Amino acid sequence: MKTQEIIQRVETALDSIRPYLEADGGNVRVLDMSPDNNLRLEFVGACGNCPMSTMTFKAGVEEAIKRAVPEINTIEVVNLATV
Repeated sequence: MKTQEIIQRVETALDSIRPYLEADGGNVRVLDMSPDNNLRLEFVGACGNCPMSTMTFKAGVEEAIKRAVPEINTIEVVNLATV
C-alpha cells in the first residue's frame, strides 16, 4: 500500500477523535511517515502543552490509529508534554 493511502487512512482515524481535541482547543497533525511505516505526529493548540496529552495520546490518538491502520509500526508525537 502506498504511503499516501496509509496517511489518508490515518487522517480518517484522526477525524474520528478530532472533535474531542478541538473541544479542548487542540488538534493533532501528521508530520510524516517513514518508508517502514513509522508515523510522526504533532499536537497543536492546547494539546501541545497540556499535561494530559500523554493520556490523550495513549487512550485516544494511538488507539484510533492502531485500530484503523494496523500496518503502522510506531507512532511518535514530537511535542508530547511530559509530566
